[in-house]
Amino acid sequence: MSDLDHTDLQILELLQRDSGLTTQEIADHINISQSPCWRRINRLEAHGYIKQKVSLLNREKLGIEVVVFATINLTSLGRENLKEFEDKIEVLPEVLECYTMTGTWDYMLKIVVKDIRHYEKFVREKLLKVSNIGEVHSHVAVTEIKNSSSLPLSSQL
Repeated sequence: MSDLDHTDLQILELLQRDSGLTTQEIADHINISQSPCWRRINRLEAHGYIKQKVSLLNREKLGIEVVVFATINLTSLGRENLKEFEDKIEVLPEVLECYTMTGTWDYMLKIVVKDIRHYEKFVREKLLKVSNIGEVHSHVAVTEIKNSSSLPLSSQL
């Protein structure tokens, strides 16, 4: 973040809250003219600070009501086994996030499905078909307290 100034961070803060803002709206909000704002946004995109622009959907309105955090241990951890597992997990649309972990578990997955019956079907028909899985422990989220896609930019300075 060393090559970003305060104005860049303001632009990024606004865009991560609403990527649909026009360049003029962003410029007006941070008190700069439209042309320099447009150039800054293009530079931020070119340097990879803006990864992509997406719309966040309301999963509950869409009937996707269950969030599960699954912890996974593999039976063996060789480089090829890890790559094979990760490649297979990457194409499962129900898996929103996948992380390698330190400590007891090899991986943690964030999985979303319509209901608990669909989760059972996902585990039986998709997840457990991935070779090299030794253990799966499911942790079903009950109440969502916070769910944000915004990075804490101002607290990182």
